[in-house]
Amino acid sequence: MAFFSVLASLALEHLRPLRQPLPHYQQYSRFTQWLEHRFNAGDYSHGAIAWALAVVPVLVGVWLVFVLLDGISPLLGWAWNVAVLYFTLGFKYFSDDAERIARLLRGGELDAARAQLAAWRGGDATHFSADDIARVTIEQVMAASHRQMFGVLLWFVLLASLGPVGAVLFRTASILARRWAGTRGLFGVFAQRAFHFINWLPARLTALTYAIAGNFEDATFCWRTQAPAWPEPEEGVVLAAGAGAMGIKLGQALNVGPDTVWRPELGTGQAPEADCIDSAVSMIWRGLVIWLVAGLLIVIAGWVA
Repeated sequence: MAFFSVLASLALEHLRPLRQPLPHYQQYSRFTQWLEHRFNAGDYSHGAIAWALAVVPVLVGVWLVFVLLDGISPLLGWAWNVAVLYFTLGFKYFSDDAERIARLLRGGELDAARAQLAAWRGGDATHFSADDIARVTIEQVMAASHRQMFGVLLWFVLLASLGPVGAVLFRTASILARRWAGTRGLFGVFAQRAFHFINWLPARLTALTYAIAGNFEDATFCWRTQAPAWPEPEEGVVLAAGAGAMGIKLGQALNVGPDTVWRPELGTGQAPEADCIDSAVSMIWRGLVIWLVAGLLIVIAGWVA
């Protein structure tokens, strides 16, 4: 049942991808802002309480609806799985953004590419060169594929007996870790630690997926030697493996406004260009096919047994 829920939700997300702005994400963001405003006194314990209030009621609600619908009919429970997965996935609209940036770069429309990237990523991209835009776009699309596809799918499968609880757990934890990063005092530390725990296995499976879909030897080498230097350890695992698998260099210095931001170098080989963005998206889709084939084989093995 879990495999067919994944298959149906991926097909739906591909055919009818969600588009920005996402109403459910905006509502949840407002809720997390309210929690931060009410609880952020700079203490670790306050952050832990706020995290629990932001995550546990949502998980319980999602589980209760699943139990109710599945009790009426397994088909309704399956439909609930598909619906929740559809709204927690979101890679397709990010891959569309990446492909749009690649087209703008090939057309020499640097200002439009900078604006598109800034709207997606946030921050100042006005001083980015064409190489910078290509490099950051690939980083963004690899990170998005993990946060909004591979990680979601893995946790959904791991907690499939609870309906779509695993998918919601991963997405809410990811959102809170990013939204509460850098908040006053120790408030955001619990959210960071919780997502580090939740994300440890998915990040490494995503990195392994990139390695299988690309250059395995270079991907694993970059994963072992370069990932620890990245500011966010799990994201470093994903980006280093992806860069190595593609044979390109990511990270490195960026001109953000009047300042230069120094970042560790990831990967090997050439500096990426516009066509490498499309190659990154293609590698991610190949990785998804690998997951689906593996899932199908497990389903067939279960039927045979």
